[in-house]
Amino acid sequence: MAALRLLESALGRRVPAGRSVPALATGGVCGFASSARARAKPYADPVEAVRDIPDGARIMVRGFGLCAIPENLIGALLKTRVKDLTVVGSNVGEENFGLGLFLGTHIVCSYLVENSLCEHRYLAGELELEITPQGTLAERIRAGGAGVPAFHTPTACGTLAQEGGPPSKYLEDGHIAILSPPREVREFHGQHYLLEHDVTADFALVKGWKADRAGNVIFRASARNFNVPMCKAARTSVVEIEEIVDLVSFAPEDIHVPNIYLDRGIQGGKYEKRNEHLMMWKEDDEICKSADSIRTRILKQAALDFEDGLYASLGIGIPLLATSYISPTITVHLHSENGILGLGPFPLKEEVDADLNNAGKHTVTLLPGGCFFSSDESFAMIRGGHINLTLLGAMQVSKYGDLANWMIPGKKVKGMGGAMDLVSSTETRVMVTTEHSTKASEPKILEKCTRLLTGNWCVDRFDREGEIITEKAVFDVRGLTLIELWDGLIVEDIEKSTGSTFAISPNLRPMQHV
Repeated sequence: MAALRLLESALGRRVPAGRSVPALATGGVCGFASSARARAKPYADPVEAVRDIPDGARIMVRGFGLCAIPENLIGALLKTRVKDLTVVGSNVGEENFGLGLFLGTHIVCSYLVENSLCEHRYLAGELELEITPQGTLAERIRAGGAGVPAFHTPTACGTLAQEGGPPSKYLEDGHIAILSPPREVREFHGQHYLLEHDVTADFALVKGWKADRAGNVIFRASARNFNVPMCKAARTSVVEIEEIVDLVSFAPEDIHVPNIYLDRGIQGGKYEKRNEHLMMWKEDDEICKSADSIRTRILKQAALDFEDGLYASLGIGIPLLATSYISPTITVHLHSENGILGLGPFPLKEEVDADLNNAGKHTVTLLPGGCFFSSDESFAMIRGGHINLTLLGAMQVSKYGDLANWMIPGKKVKGMGGAMDLVSSTETRVMVTTEHSTKASEPKILEKCTRLLTGNWCVDRFDREGEIITEKAVFDVRGLTLIELWDGLIVEDIEKSTGSTFAISPNLRPMQHV
């Protein structure tokens, strides 16, 4: 009768006589109804939920950076002392928190710059690393959960990832032990695409916000990220939840992961919810205090290209600070690859939310009318050409529009992240925002990139207008033409600090000020 009264209250009407009512399982372990699904099982102890993960297993562990990581399940897995894991994740956490606490012997990820220990172990030959563009990884996982064994994507065409060559494993002496395999290439509609295979796992460790007693799960803010596709791509999905709620506590159409994908569930205990990069807006500051004058100059210039109604995606680094320089007289829909559309500025102190981070793992806000979605959906927007403009940083950019920003073999491994996907669409204009030179005063704008390419001929491609914006100058990449110059500098200053020849526009003008 209690279940009937609860259901009637939620529906706002009486249930007809003879109509069956689902059990609400008030006495089940951890609050989940054991009858909700034949093979779904609730657990009170997170260690018991992962105890049968064997040595050598392939597991998926999710969150984006430290946002929405399954803290209790990670801690439980550490207690089991399992070893030799293959670990799949968009990135690998920090050295002393999250996924970084139990690096396996084989890592599949897209980005690892926050974990210097993982980078060191990889370069020292202690682990095998399969670096995959973030959007490709999200789609490979989605395909794995959907029973699609392979697919074609434009991402990474024309790079070393196509040919095979980025090292998967080094020897202890620094020589390459294993090269990544080349990709099969096919042409569709006059464009080349790479064949990529699905990714599945034995277990997925997933973090949800709320689940009803039937096992349906919803996520909060940007915490959806890789949690959704991973929950579907593993033979056994183990989901930890912050709060168990009664049936019909949230609308059926609001469910993010139906209970058919849930195999095991626990209600998590204490959550630290550490902010990886705490960024705050101070009302008496023009911008977050971490932004220096050089970056401010670059971003103010880039913001001049924002038009009313524009959909723009921001890469990590300098581009992510652009939210602070958009004119209040226009509406720009900012996209973040981890699943946000309608990205707002950095939060005030009282607005900081550990479940709301951008692609650089900075705390951010959401503007009215904004929305959240999973990572596979986010990169579908990118590859599908629905983004008008993307801003990216660069290690190097060539006069022909080649871009390099992810790896220096044997020395530095940032990871591809989402950059290869962001430059893959033929419909999206690419703008590079970067400091003119490295800290060692080496030019970043070159005749030809010497680093591994993120994209080939991608800044100026298919008649798109591409630009390079630095603190010293603005170049049109079509023929690499100097079109704007910072006050107080002359052309000779740019020639000395640029590693490429360039033309000079007959209409050369000072860089504009906001």
